[in-house]
Amino acid sequence: MKIAYVYSTMAVTGGTERMITEKANYLAERYEYDVTIISCFQSPDEENFFKLSPKVKQINLGIPWNSQYKYKYPKKIWIKWKLNRLLKKSISQSVQQVDPDILIGVSRFKANYISSIKCRGKKIIECHEVKYNTLYDAGVNRSFPVRVFMKIYEHIYFRAIERHADAIVTLTEEDMLLWKRAKHKEVIPNFSTMPISQYSDCTSKRVIAVGRLAWEKGFGRLIQIWTIVSSRHPDWHLDIFGGGGMYDTLQALIKIYKTKNVTFHNFTLDISQEYAASSICAVTSYFEGFSLVLLEAMKHGVPCVAFDCPFGPRSIINNFYSGFLVNDGDIRVFAERLCRLIEDEELRKQFSKTSIDLASSFDVDITMNMCKNFYERLVKMKRI
Repeated sequence: MKIAYVYSTMAVTGGTERMITEKANYLAERYEYDVTIISCFQSPDEENFFKLSPKVKQINLGIPWNSQYKYKYPKKIWIKWKLNRLLKKSISQSVQQVDPDILIGVSRFKANYISSIKCRGKKIIECHEVKYNTLYDAGVNRSFPVRVFMKIYEHIYFRAIERHADAIVTLTEEDMLLWKRAKHKEVIPNFSTMPISQYSDCTSKRVIAVGRLAWEKGFGRLIQIWTIVSSRHPDWHLDIFGGGGMYDTLQALIKIYKTKNVTFHNFTLDISQEYAASSICAVTSYFEGFSLVLLEAMKHGVPCVAFDCPFGPRSIINNFYSGFLVNDGDIRVFAERLCRLIEDEELRKQFSKTSIDLASSFDVDITMNMCKNFYERLVKMKRI
């Protein structure tokens, strides 16, 4: 079977890029599928962040998308239009060249266009983020007319995907329910292949948080939470791993709140040992497609506290059994839950054992067998 993924670039680090890499490698090596990744903004000489199998092919289109930002309006609009036209043409030509049985558009990247490309293969939009209000992504600080425009655009965009895609794949049941008009829907969760060399013994006085320093990850409210926690437990430390554009903003918040015992670290490929050296993991995102951070922490036996945001955490954490889910945005209760785990080592160790057991259900072989069966069923279906 021929599989083609279409994505923006594989040259950056992130959960989506890691999952594309691991899925493509598995399909090519274990099932011997013919797999190609079409990376649109990546130049031919630009390396991937995560290593692809030699059996996986890659086409780097090298579209200079960011060049539009060098110009001012109205010229910027003209340049963007030309780049968008070039991008669509290049994607279409690459898809025709590969001639896949299954064409997979990843997340929201040109999903409305990819789902409408003319080809013999079945077209899947694989959602690595929730079908959620665009206002949460980019419009929270925009004016009312802009928010209205974005809402209308969002409706048209998603309706085009539902009308043209042969199938929508989501990571959770909750997200699947939002695609009400999709022709076919399938829930296939993420997995983690991170090798575990050491489990947490839950005795270190350390809380870990992992993710891009971006608004949606909610590190601003984590600083608020930790201000409360550190005042009660000054011997505990919060370590945040990840890079991004909000570093200066978060440092400013630390000064404003006079928060103690917080350290930022760059992203590391040795994150496994950092999980193992931690006793609690905190996830404060505003929304998640599926939280790999939670899954990886639980695999290491690290109890987790997370906001019950749309939609990932509730699909992974069993509340009061393997960790704590907190009503989204309730800073005070989140701080209380952290303090409860800090003050009760036996509870941490109890949650640690159940976390390891629950994480085993998100096994790579289970998930990839779901993918294989779904692809084979879809290929046999008549086009609707």
